[in-house]
Amino acid sequence: MLTFTQRKLFNTDAIVSTSISLTAEERSRSRYKFTLADGKDIFLRLSRGTVLNDGDILTDETQSIYLRIIAKPEPVLTVVAEIPLLLRAAYHLGNRHVPVEITSTYLRLSPDPVLAAMLTQLGLEVKEEILPFQPELGAYGNHSHS
Repeated sequence: MLTFTQRKLFNTDAIVSTSISLTAEERSRSRYKFTLADGKDIFLRLSRGTVLNDGDILTDETQSIYLRIIAKPEPVLTVVAEIPLLLRAAYHLGNRHVPVEITSTYLRLSPDPVLAAMLTQLGLEVKEEILPFQPELGAYGNHSHS
């Protein structure tokens, strides 16, 4: 079984051997066994707290095999509104410690009917979609990109 232990900055000289599509939750697992599309098993043994992003490149212990991480499309709620309403929604979601992807034009979170109803009641537009999801790490998240 291949074991991937390091995240690398993209290097055009590196030839990516394979890729794996992972959900946001799966990209937060630093030690986990996954199965590739071809049926081969791989093991991630990364520093504790590592959160992988779309496009990250991992390498094995010998640095001879490169694996590209792809953010897998998954069910999400996309919340759109004018900036003051988005800020208010972000405040309420933060009070509930909900993982949220934050951009200048939308908020994105995992589907939750109670939260969807709350956001709609606040006057925001909530759309159910299937898209890659990259939530914020939070104030105490690991921001290392070694």
